[in-house]
Amino acid sequence: MKFSKLFLIALSASVLISCSNDEEEFKEPKGVYDNGLFILNEGSEAQGSISFLSNDLITFKKEIYGPANNDDIPGGYLQNIFFDGDNAYIISGGSDVINVVNRYTFKLVDKIETGLENPRYGVVKDGKAYVTNANTYGSTKNPAGYTDDYVAIIDLKTNKYESKIDLNATGNRLVLENGKLYITEPYDSTKLLIINIATKTLETPIEIGSNANCIEEENGSLYILRAPYTDRSEIVKVKLSDKSLSKITFPETLDGAGFMDIEDDKVYYTVGSSIYAINTNATAASTTPITTSSASYVYGFAVNDNRIYIAHGDFKKDGSAYIYDLSGNLLKELTTGIGTNGFYFND
Repeated sequence: MKFSKLFLIALSASVLISCSNDEEEFKEPKGVYDNGLFILNEGSEAQGSISFLSNDLITFKKEIYGPANNDDIPGGYLQNIFFDGDNAYIISGGSDVINVVNRYTFKLVDKIETGLENPRYGVVKDGKAYVTNANTYGSTKNPAGYTDDYVAIIDLKTNKYESKIDLNATGNRLVLENGKLYITEPYDSTKLLIINIATKTLETPIEIGSNANCIEEENGSLYILRAPYTDRSEIVKVKLSDKSLSKITFPETLDGAGFMDIEDDKVYYTVGSSIYAINTNATAASTTPITTSSASYVYGFAVNDNRIYIAHGDFKKDGSAYIYDLSGNLLKELTTGIGTNGFYFND
């Protein structure tokens, strides 16, 4: 009996030690918004909003910026979120401001309010943010508005505007690879812009065709989705090592492609409310959708960790977000904010 009791005590102690070690290995969340995603709601000229959904799809908060910051307003026409370290940077194109918040608590850290004119998208390299600015846009009254876009350089140590690089063109989405910015031009321009960030100079652009939009990098190549109004949509693939091009031209039934994202060597794209996928080495488009979303108008799109995210950007009432698995099964439907336009993963 004594031996049995001693054995049980020893066994209990080993279990306790084992559990204690497990607890030491467990990483506490860095804040209430760790392990989830932010859903950006573009909003009106005066005010946009940000929603939050946990990775397990259980916890959802429709608005997190205002409540975390004494009802401060992040600005209007929210366009993009990018990250650096513990901070998230929320671009407001309508208010010419970038709100800097702690990405885990969403408490306001700073506001960048100079050097910005209709800011669009941002990336980070070595403590600097590079943000495309649409400036005055284009119009018949202001033809220069088509070519006065620029990239603002922001020092993230001070959150101060530092300088700019004039594009002499329009500029929109961008990626950063091997010290160079690759920027798509919307509308009728046919060029992929290239900036060497070390010299802050424009390099010879690459002719890719008009109406380029989404751009992603995968395994040394750029994948660019373009959807001309009077021609076939296509994915342009640019090999970075030699800048050679190959194209996947969509059939007429897939005219008007909307968004594209890449996950685990697959290219996902939308046409209307339907979602399609092909391998990154494919030479032809798929015409068989994974699923057709409940969103009558797709305004945002992402694929991450075996899930597909679709945004319905209603501007007269609250928008919606739909989450699917890769087989097209609906996992979650959410009522979000006005003009839902993007998903940003806080892992």
